[in-house]
This record gives sequence, structure tokens and C-alpha cells, in this order.
Amino acid sequence: MVPAVSRQVPADDELPRRRLGSTDEYVTMLGLGGWHLGRMNERVAEEAVEVAMAGGIRFYDSAESYQSGGSERYLGRFLSPKYRDQVYLMTKTTARTGRAARRHLEASLKRMNTDYLDLWQVHAIMTPQDVDGRIAGGLLDTALEAVREGKTRHIGFTGHNDPAAHRHMLASTDIFQTVQMPVNVADVSYKSFVRTVLPELVDRDIGVIAMKTLANGGFFGGSSHGQHGSNPRVVPNRISIRDALYFAWSLPISVLVTGPDNINQLQEKIELARSFTALTEEERGTLIERVVDMAGRRVEFYKS
Repeated sequence: MVPAVSRQVPADDELPRRRLGSTDEYVTMLGLGGWHLGRMNERVAEEAVEVAMAGGIRFYDSAESYQSGGSERYLGRFLSPKYRDQVYLMTKTTARTGRAARRHLEASLKRMNTDYLDLWQVHAIMTPQDVDGRIAGGLLDTALEAVREGKTRHIGFTGHNDPAAHRHMLASTDIFQTVQMPVNVADVSYKSFVRTVLPELVDRDIGVIAMKTLANGGFFGGSSHGQHGSNPRVVPNRISIRDALYFAWSLPISVLVTGPDNINQLQEKIELARSFTALTEEERGTLIERVVDMAGRRVEFYKS
């Protein structure tokens, strides 16, 4: 049976919670990213889950496409058996048809060792044409069926390629309760999700799941997912990690999904969540100006 909506006031050992749009669920302001978790070896992945739980994180992200289900298996082994009733558990499907999505859903539930998800998301929409194709393929019908059957409590969609795809999905349907997208200080100045998608999400009371707050390595000179590199660095040359995370948390987002490379990075972000104070509009503007000349695909390499 699907549990009732969680309490609004966090327990003493939890991070502060924020409302997840019209779901009226309250989720911790920091979530653990499944792609990075899936890259860890088993010992470190188990430690990461334990550190996240001890640090107050109660939102857990994954996708069937991450490590061919490996990330979901880690959550099924290290999270669900001990903590399932304490957490908000999410995964995603890259399917283009309803039939494929149904297969993904059943396999995800099995790997994650749970009878239901708190959130299931249509993953990685690319273009308006991609959106139209997935709708024609029956993906939205399958998502609604999953809710009716109690396989998931909530549904949403994600993407990092082009905000036009998000806007087209929002114009095409009103069934989604969450949207996951890049939210970072460089995004504001190039093909911006923050400027062109976030206001509509707020107006429609859709829960905002922020990702790529450090451009998935792009802020550290990287040009591919999860990698640092030799390109000019946003961090630490222009801003700090604290600046980057506080910028995102100061916007109307529900949860920031972090993808730590190691336990130390995870602990650092937990401490930043605990010490967070909102930036003013002027302070956010100053950060935007510091990186405006770096905005574009060199930093946000995942955008089209």
C-alpha cells in the first residue's frame, strides 16, 4: 500500500524539507544522485548510502539506464531493505514507447527491491520532436496507468539538452507533477532552463528537481559527464562550490540532486545544506556576472 504523505517538519537528524509542488510531499533539500552512486564500487556505494542517511538525506535518485541498472541495484541492496519507509525513492525511464516503459518499470521495481516508487520520470527528453514521438508512443498513458496501479505515487520528466523540449512537453500535457533540469549559475546566460522553464513550473505548482548544479564536471573544466578537465574552471576560479549550491537553493527548487565523486564531496554538500542561508537577488546577480563570459557549451557541454 502506498504510504501517506510524509510530515512537513523534518526529524532532528534530517535535512530541511521543501514542498514538492502539487504533490504536497515534503522532500529534503538535498538528494543523492544515482548516476554517480552507480559508478562507485560496492563498498563505497554502501558507505555513500549510509553517510547520506546519517547526514539527513531522504531523497534518492536513479534511472534504469544508469550502469545498465547497476545504480538501481545498489539502492535495492543498500537502501531499500533498511530505509524504504524513511525515504523518497525515484527512478526514470528512457523509453520511447509505452510498452518499453512498462518493461523498464517492472525491472526497476525488482532491482530496487520495492513494490512502488515515490516518483517515476520520463527521462532525458531531447527536442520537441522527441517529446512528440514519446507521446505518440503511448508513454504518457503508461505513466498514468502506473499511478492508477499503485506502482508509483508521482510522475515527472527530465532533460538537460534543450529547454525548448521542456517547454514543449509542458505545452502538450498537464499530467506531470515534477520536472528535473539543470539549475546553475552559468545556465542563466545560455539556453537557460532557469529563465525560460522555471517560472512556468512555479506558476503551475510543479516540483522542481535541480541537477547539474556544478554542470556535472563542467564547472571543473570537464567536457564529458562526471569528469574534470583542462578547460577554464568556473570553480574555484570564479566562484566557490558554496556559491554554486547556494545560488541554486536560493531559487524556488524543491530538491538539489548531488552527484558526489566520493564520500568527502558528499559530506561537504551535506554540511552546506545544513548551513544554507538564502542569497539575495543582488548576490545572485553578482555570481551570474562573474561567470557570464564562460557560459555556453564549453561549460554546459550537455546542451545542444
